[in-house]
Amino acid sequence: MRTTDLAPTRLPERLRDTQRLLFVAKHARWTGGLHPDDGNHALYHRETREILEALGMPLVIADDYSDLFARPDADFVFPLLNRGGFFNSEMLLPLLCNRLGMPYVGASPIIRGLSDDKHLTKLEAAARGIPTAPWSIFRRGAPVDVARCPPARRWVIKPNNSSASWGIRDAQDRSELAQAVAEIHALDHDVIVEPFIEGSDVEVPVITIDGVPAMLPMMIFEQSDPSHLRTYQEKRDLVDRSQKYRLELFDDAEVGARLVRYTAEMAEVFRPFDYGRFEFRVDFTTGEIRLLEVNLNCNLWSEKVFGRAAIAAGFTQADLIETIVAESMIRQLAGLVQRNAA
Repeated sequence: MRTTDLAPTRLPERLRDTQRLLFVAKHARWTGGLHPDDGNHALYHRETREILEALGMPLVIADDYSDLFARPDADFVFPLLNRGGFFNSEMLLPLLCNRLGMPYVGASPIIRGLSDDKHLTKLEAAARGIPTAPWSIFRRGAPVDVARCPPARRWVIKPNNSSASWGIRDAQDRSELAQAVAEIHALDHDVIVEPFIEGSDVEVPVITIDGVPAMLPMMIFEQSDPSHLRTYQEKRDLVDRSQKYRLELFDDAEVGARLVRYTAEMAEVFRPFDYGRFEFRVDFTTGEIRLLEVNLNCNLWSEKVFGRAAIAAGFTQADLIETIVAESMIRQLAGLVQRNAA
């Protein structure tokens, strides 16, 4: 995995002149500020659309899955419509693209499912000796016995496929734990339960450069209170979180060396993918590291982990988006040419 001497990949003129790009996102047409429910996610979609418009290739805009029920007037898809309001919605756009034979930014549906299912990701980590907190999974419709959850003074309970901490809860005893599991099942989601780990989240953003995974500088959500549970509302800037944590560059060499090793091993599980964020919880009082989850097709907004890490690597936000699109197109269209030649 590359960690140094990173430079943006430019979109080749042959692709700029011949490819039509379809951008699909819930807020693809947004022109305002914070969204009342989705907060800064709408700003992220607006920013990405404006950067794609400046690439100089024909751009088609869509904000619904139905735009891919029949073949659109495009050659390549940039899908950001991950949370569609139904179970496993993150897999639908890649599946629709596959049905139409259209290449797209991201990863295949089966790989998206592997990464979005936190239980399966943790199994991959455990199989490789990468530390992760003990956990229990409760699928919807299966029996629930919270007695089999790992012992803890405090548990974290969350939808097994959620993003941005949507639906997250905590519990101090097994009665609260059972109630939290039931509440998330009532939202039509599977549930994963883990002991709460004090510390801060260290985020490792990975893109592709010259066809291989490349690691951008690590970032840390440095918490003023290591026991604070970050919420969806905080992550979407729907409430003030300025006194609770801040996003900073991570520069602990000893911990960083271990994170590079763990990330490199986990990245091989998901290849090929175009971009992803590998999340770890670090307890700096004990030095313990635990893999939390892997988010492929994660948030790329300039004010979040990826955008801030890109700046630290010498990229502009436009460089970051162009690199992701260019690398994905180069990889997939080259493969298409080879298959057609065969």
